[in-house]
Amino acid sequence: MIMRKNLLFFAAALMGGFVSLGLYKWKFDQPELVMSNGIPTYNATYTGMADASIDFTLAAERTVNSVVHVKTQTKSQPVFNPWADFFGYQQEPQVQMATGSGVIISADGYIITNNHVVEGADKLVVTLNNNKNYDATIVGRDPSTDIAVIKVDGTNLPAITWGNSEEVKIGQWVLAVGNPFELTSTVTAGIVSAKARNINLLSERRTNEEIFPVESFIQTDAAVNPGNSGGALVNTRGELVGINTAIASRTGVYSGYSFAVPTTIAKKVSEDLIRFGNVQRGFIGVKIQDVTEEQAKEKGLKDVAGIYVNSLTEGGAASESGMKEGDIIVKVGDIQVNNVPQLQEQISKYRPGDKVNVMVWRDRKLQNLVVTLRNRDGKAELEDFTAKAEATVGSLGAEFVAPSDSEKSALRLTGGAKIKNLGAGKLKSAGIQNGFIITKVDGERVNTPEELTSLLKAKSGGVLIEGVYPNGTKAYYGFGL
Repeated sequence: MIMRKNLLFFAAALMGGFVSLGLYKWKFDQPELVMSNGIPTYNATYTGMADASIDFTLAAERTVNSVVHVKTQTKSQPVFNPWADFFGYQQEPQVQMATGSGVIISADGYIITNNHVVEGADKLVVTLNNNKNYDATIVGRDPSTDIAVIKVDGTNLPAITWGNSEEVKIGQWVLAVGNPFELTSTVTAGIVSAKARNINLLSERRTNEEIFPVESFIQTDAAVNPGNSGGALVNTRGELVGINTAIASRTGVYSGYSFAVPTTIAKKVSEDLIRFGNVQRGFIGVKIQDVTEEQAKEKGLKDVAGIYVNSLTEGGAASESGMKEGDIIVKVGDIQVNNVPQLQEQISKYRPGDKVNVMVWRDRKLQNLVVTLRNRDGKAELEDFTAKAEATVGSLGAEFVAPSDSEKSALRLTGGAKIKNLGAGKLKSAGIQNGFIITKVDGERVNTPEELTSLLKAKSGGVLIEGVYPNGTKAYYGFGL
């Protein structure tokens, strides 16, 4: 009898223990209910079982080998030192090194990166995640979007898979893959904080009015640091959705927000650079602004969203389509656009000559317009950059050679393009004389005559040339192309 009572007591105690343990586990597996400004809410520090399903390993495995380290070498003229002449020794050129990241987009060696990573570089070295090094060349650069394409001679390289940034949603997990601090490929995780951000980054970087900044950044809180520029922003499937470009920081290091060029822009720009050498950019021909609350009320819009058309370029794409001042653009193709960055992003997907359906709000109803985009010359056709380049160089009326070693030594030059024969043309009209050695064009260094030709081929509008005469006289000249 006593044994039976003991067994019943033991069973009751065991049952009580299981119940207590279950209640304890249930209690601490639940989010804590707290009061915030009188409103009941759950503690944000709670992490439930749902978090266990978040797994970034597949995305990391698919991308780390597609992201490369980019090292640039830039030579600059040595600082003038009068003691060098006095003691008769020659100063060596100063060499500056910088680093960034890039993403392999084709098995035969095309790599996408940021324009600011490779701009002005004399030498490029790309290091794969397996530590193999390649010399690289610049295929093309687009300061308007801060995108560039470089090329290495390789085969069967691990190209990344393109994703669609338009499918990315705010709050979605993303990974930033790059090479900060000269490490091998490094992965950080975060969420998409916002889309279609314009932070006026490219406006600050542009050096002339011929650059049309296109900003519609994906904003994330994935940690991005110096060296990440040009690296990959990928979704949890390991698909490329953006090119990491900038951070919001007062110290120069990551402090909470980073920005990436979406693939809607980056893919088309890289394709153009590879195919044409320049970006075939379509223009709609409007002056615009985000819709204000007053304009939305006046036009009978339910929401304060859309792009208000202030004016149209005469004979431009929008004008020819029937668009009018005061129209509000609300859709491009199948994509709703609520602000100017979103409109820029959508238009940037097309080339001159493409027909685009644009929906506008007019007279309190929607109207669909078919807009045929035009190039910067106002023509609905692809630009012939080769013909333009030949015309540009031909209009200079000069023959160029490299300065001799003795000239470089005497003038403390690391390179340049010397005018050997000067005939009628832009240079002579600007007052430039024979023998002038061009060292910079719009602030970009010129190391060889070939570099001068390449730089001028991409120029239009006003150009500032800097250089020196054989007698040591420095001079600056400006003229139009």
